[in-house]
Amino acid sequence: GWCGAALLAAGPGRGALLFLLLLLLVVLLLLGCCRPLSLRRGPGRVGYVPCPGLSRSRRVRRPGAPPPPFPNGWYRLLDSAQLPRGAVRSLALLGEQLAAFRTQDGQAFVVDAYCPHLGANLAAGGRVVGNCIECPFHGWRFRGEDGKCTSIPYAEKVPDVARVRTWPCCEVNGMLLVWYHCEGLGPTWAVPEQREITTKEWVFRGQTEHLVDAHIQEIPENAADSAHLAFLHGPAILGGSDLRYTRSKLWDFMKHNWKAEWWPEPEPNKHCSQMLLQHTATFFGKHFSVMDLKVSVRQVGPGLVFLLFEHTFLGSGIILQTVTPLEPLLQNVVHKIYYQKSIPAIIPKFILRAECIQFERDITIWNNKQYLRKPLLVREDASIQKHRRWYSQFYSEKSKRPPAQKDLEW
Repeated sequence: GWCGAALLAAGPGRGALLFLLLLLLVVLLLLGCCRPLSLRRGPGRVGYVPCPGLSRSRRVRRPGAPPPPFPNGWYRLLDSAQLPRGAVRSLALLGEQLAAFRTQDGQAFVVDAYCPHLGANLAAGGRVVGNCIECPFHGWRFRGEDGKCTSIPYAEKVPDVARVRTWPCCEVNGMLLVWYHCEGLGPTWAVPEQREITTKEWVFRGQTEHLVDAHIQEIPENAADSAHLAFLHGPAILGGSDLRYTRSKLWDFMKHNWKAEWWPEPEPNKHCSQMLLQHTATFFGKHFSVMDLKVSVRQVGPGLVFLLFEHTFLGSGIILQTVTPLEPLLQNVVHKIYYQKSIPAIIPKFILRAECIQFERDITIWNNKQYLRKPLLVREDASIQKHRRWYSQFYSEKSKRPPAQKDLEW
């Protein structure tokens, strides 16, 4: 409150300068200068407004008629650093229970979590032995490459059919990803490597993590919905992410301006799409060039997004966005930022924090909206239908649809 009063009293010219000084002070206090920014929003923490009579864990909602819950493609499981040599991790996603493990030579594998013998969970007490994962119940060992059982401690012969299902996986850009296809088909495209991350020209400066109660398709569809940018993301980030207060008169002196263009890529990269996003800001109606930013966005498959930043004198960097379906209408979204070494860490941390505020505004919409299979669109919304046609390639005829329900309780 006192910050806003000081700005209004200072007048347009001095107010802008005072705003920058106050903003820099707040950012320095909140983010620090050394450690990477780490922000994780737990279930129900973001994107809900008070609903009389219902807790955050019990919310009645009409989901509409969403597409199949799990599109075909690559999805992030965890960061490579979270799976050291000899470690086993239990993972629940895509309607599956998986076990990820890394051998002593550094190779990572992903298999079904349940042992075909008597159903024990391989990740609940199992251990890595050579290139195999050992079941904690009876010591059966399954090879990571093909899932074949190689040893049963008390049996003379290992049955030829004794194996556990393996999942195609890869490690790119410091992440372990798994390939999902509803019909069990293998990968049809590869995850692109970001050269600056691999060569360490750009360094890790922080990450945010959110849970979104929506269908996965709702999230990338925002890229084609250019009309929402001015209305939802135009108000100053100083107004926060709570949509009840983002249009407060207190922060009306600052506005974000956006220009966006979305288009799908042709063969052989039809699984990719592009968006060019240009951001400018005004203070007291005057253009403030320091905030000018150009972002080249590339969507790769259903759950990976590369946001490349270019600034005149604040350098370049990237935000990697990964969207992983945990359940049919529950998405784990992670944003990781990498930036030039020569740029002070406070800059990319501020960019990530600002992006987080804007993203949480979207979450409020997603958490409470209904998916309309046949939305009422105007001519200016044509790119939304174009995006839906492009995204439909990630579904197969055998893609499972969630059971029809009138209401869902979160």
